[in-house]
Amino acid sequence: MPRRSLPYALFALALAACGGADERFPTGEDALPVLATLADPGSAGARQLRAGDLAQARATYEATLGADPDRLAALNDLAVSYYVEGHLEAARRLLEEVVASGGPHEQQTALLNLGQLYALDGYADAAQAYLESARGIDPEGPEPLYAQALLADLRGDGAAARALVDEAVRLDPDGAARASFVYVHPEERQHLEALIAEASGDRAAAHALWRELAESRFASVVAAAGRRVALPEPAP
Repeated sequence: MPRRSLPYALFALALAACGGADERFPTGEDALPVLATLADPGSAGARQLRAGDLAQARATYEATLGADPDRLAALNDLAVSYYVEGHLEAARRLLEEVVASGGPHEQQTALLNLGQLYALDGYADAAQAYLESARGIDPEGPEPLYAQALLADLRGDGAAARALVDEAVRLDPDGAARASFVYVHPEERQHLEALIAEASGDRAAAHALWRELAESRFASVVAAAGRRVALPEPAP
């Protein structure tokens, strides 16, 4: 997409997305909720998005891109705002443009978000491929490791999930990298917190989170929780 045409393409996407009903978030047996990632978590648009003001966040991102179409961090984060509201195809199209034209950081975040979209649609192998590609851009970045841990656990590979979380926490001891995450579904945050609690040895906190996750609307999350809540509750 030529840079000069990007604002017009965004306007067309906004009309198409905002003029129609939200797409239905997949919640069937194959749906694997992971997490979404912002490329610029400290921006004004990010603060508006986290506050739930999606219309203002989109307006901020679109204004940024209108002034400078090369600010592809804003394009990734605009895609996240569409995804949060359920406009999955609009989000996918924007993310593909970021992968095609962005720098390494923007490409990594867009690949993570494409992995999330494919995971939610139940395409676990495709999701894994996107997450691996994201990790390949910056092997020292913890964000892909967190996402890969969630996906591995939802696919039933608890050992891989634990190893990935251990490595993510080693690279992110103060948890700063998690500031870039957006949790579209509450289970995503709880699942990550449960894995981190397990990795830190806080069995009581992990068990409490798994008990909550056992009531999830996502079958994959219920299955992951069921592998833990079936174990004896840790002693106080």
